[in-house]
Amino acid sequence: MLLINSAKSLKMKIETKKKIVKLWWIVLLAPFVALFLCLLLVGLFAQIPSFEELENPQSNLATQLISCDGEVFNTYHIENRTFATFEELPQSLLDATISTEDARFKNHSGIDFRSLARVAVKTILLRNSSQGGGSTITQQLAKTLFPRETVSSRFPGAKYFKLFESKFKEWITAVKLERNYTKDEIITMYLNAVFFGSNAYGINTAARTFFDKKPADLLVEESACLVGMVNKPTRYNPAINPEQSLERRNHVLRQMQKYGYIKKTECDSICTLPITLSYQQQDHNAGLGPYFRDMLRKVMNAEEPRRSDYKNAIDYSSDSLKWIEDPLYGWLNKNKKPDGSSYNLDKDGLRIYTTIDSRMQRYAEEAVKEQLSSDLQPLLWNDLRYKTHKPFSNDVDKDIIDLVMQQGRRWSDRYIGLKKEGLTDKEILKTFDEPAQMRIFAWNKKGYVDTLMTPNDSIKYYKSYLRAAFVAVEPNTGKVKAYVGGPDYRFFKYDNAGQGYRQVGSTIKPFLYTLAMQEGYTPCNTVVNIPYSFKLDDGSVWTPQSTDKDEYIGNTVTLKWGLTHSSNNISAYLMKQFGPEAMVDMCRKLGISSYMDPVYSLCVGSCDMSVMDMVSAYNTFPSRGVFVNSYFVERIEDNFGNLLSSFTTRKREAISDPTAYLMVNLMQGVVNEGTAGRLRWKYGIEGAAGKTGTTNDQSDGWFIGYIPKLTAGVWVGAEDRQVHFESLTYGQGSYMALPIWGIFMQKVLADKNIGITNGEAFVPPIGWNMNLNCTGGDDDLLSTNKHSGLEDNEEDEDFFN
Repeated sequence: MLLINSAKSLKMKIETKKKIVKLWWIVLLAPFVALFLCLLLVGLFAQIPSFEELENPQSNLATQLISCDGEVFNTYHIENRTFATFEELPQSLLDATISTEDARFKNHSGIDFRSLARVAVKTILLRNSSQGGGSTITQQLAKTLFPRETVSSRFPGAKYFKLFESKFKEWITAVKLERNYTKDEIITMYLNAVFFGSNAYGINTAARTFFDKKPADLLVEESACLVGMVNKPTRYNPAINPEQSLERRNHVLRQMQKYGYIKKTECDSICTLPITLSYQQQDHNAGLGPYFRDMLRKVMNAEEPRRSDYKNAIDYSSDSLKWIEDPLYGWLNKNKKPDGSSYNLDKDGLRIYTTIDSRMQRYAEEAVKEQLSSDLQPLLWNDLRYKTHKPFSNDVDKDIIDLVMQQGRRWSDRYIGLKKEGLTDKEILKTFDEPAQMRIFAWNKKGYVDTLMTPNDSIKYYKSYLRAAFVAVEPNTGKVKAYVGGPDYRFFKYDNAGQGYRQVGSTIKPFLYTLAMQEGYTPCNTVVNIPYSFKLDDGSVWTPQSTDKDEYIGNTVTLKWGLTHSSNNISAYLMKQFGPEAMVDMCRKLGISSYMDPVYSLCVGSCDMSVMDMVSAYNTFPSRGVFVNSYFVERIEDNFGNLLSSFTTRKREAISDPTAYLMVNLMQGVVNEGTAGRLRWKYGIEGAAGKTGTTNDQSDGWFIGYIPKLTAGVWVGAEDRQVHFESLTYGQGSYMALPIWGIFMQKVLADKNIGITNGEAFVPPIGWNMNLNCTGGDDDLLSTNKHSGLEDNEEDEDFFN
């Protein structure tokens, strides 16, 4: 027994000695272990964001296009994200966010240890994922601003090690954020940073995408809906999964009730409401003014012109002058950030304050859609039924059709893509005859149709659609107020307002009449209405074809009658007096910068010009003879509101004030008694002046008009000149283009907030005393029809013999 006890005692002594030795080693090695851990932590957290990085996180901020009436009407973006201030966030949104994402947000210092304990016990140990995560709003902000790195290593445990490392970084970053920002600033940054689905980054874009509202205008149920999406943006997206979104929204509302932000009666009442959306995904095809947005990007991205890039010297000279005189032209290449790097429209969050009026822009787009969809396109479809080679006119040679189709194929995305893949032309052309499932444009509620069609047929299908362009400019200032480049940007990317150059027809005639007025003629000067001929350099004789009624031929008429009736004979008479060089010179004075061949046929509009150029030139008349460069940006600020550049127009006297007033009188005659008469009798527009235009074969329809406070121009036509109405009845400018102008102006005049009055009079020059009634004698021809002038079907058609 004694021996047994002695053995036990010895064993205990040995064990005690081992414990002492173990403790001694721990004490000895502890400093070294601590040092090693410190070194490890330093290595792990060397990439923790600095305070400078916290102040300026690398977010992709959308550049905003802001209208003159204060609306953000479009953006440039990779991530469609714009900032809202704390003052712009409704209390319901803040309450919903806190009650759902971080109930103790106001009490912790970045890390909520109670939530971490709950996650450790209930989520990790008990496998109950319904208890939610443990990340605070501050931690979520840290993760959003500085995303976790992806793990590509196959080393066992690498994924969990990286997760552990990332969590520690997020905790330390969260603590940094809490120490340097107020709670209000943190929750504001959070709501500006999170992704809500449907390409909506941040609360500003989310509110606009799903409810078409500013954040400040969100209702309680709308705030709850948006906050509910943060957890799983696709699953709880009300546009994609309405039932799950409704259930999630009601969960947020119950959380708000649980933490005392709303009463139970209010919660129960709101939970019964459906989710009412005003949904439009804010992608690159959405928003007001998509053609304006693309035009502005091209202008700001322009590089210094090189002669080798231009076919003719005039265009090169024009762009070179823009580079020198226009600070917006090539702005991104002329201006650098303080660190010397270039600005990026898609990432730098610039604020571009434009001259566009969002109301006028909306009215212009609505007018284009209304005229094309409900009137013109159905008429053209009916016209196409009788075509042999739809959609091309019957008088077009097959060789021309083949050439047009060949160009259509070569310019298509399909051809370009297959060519890059290495297919031969023969292989590529074969695919154009093979039916394929595709989504094509249609004037219906959705704006498209899904169908089976061969690519060749799809080319013909799109060529059969009429296009349109519209530009509105403010007289005296040159501010562009509305800009529409086509019928629908999603399917028709080509900008017909600025990029497109089309034959102008009779809309050029006022420039010739301006030359006459400047040289001392008056609207009441008389001319014998007969054909006038020109001997050309090759010895041949050219005579513009008259479209006047036989009863008018041989009569003595006034110049006012000539423009009112768009008489080719009277235009030819004026061309004979002054010559094509003098007319080109006058066009230059009025601001036309594109190439013009000085030929006699200019008197009936044989040249091509853009809608933008034509509207800018016409704007000289209500601007009292002063040519005002049209411009579209007032100033540019960085994302902090610091001014980077400001812009204004450039002015110069083009013609005298009396000459401009005479031209106003002449073009009022076109509206009051001539080819633009329907502006008065159908659309009720009083006091307007303008000119219609129709080109060969009704390929182009124009109307450009103005009132004292606004100048606007419209062009309508198909992509190719070979596609057009067979009848002048529907193919003339007064039927194709003028109605868009009339619908637009009706909407503008009805909006009292815009401040434009119907029938406002043009102010005559000081001391004006000229009588412009032109009454007596043959001039009484002016009063042949007070209702609709030439009854529309007598619109001038500018034939060239």
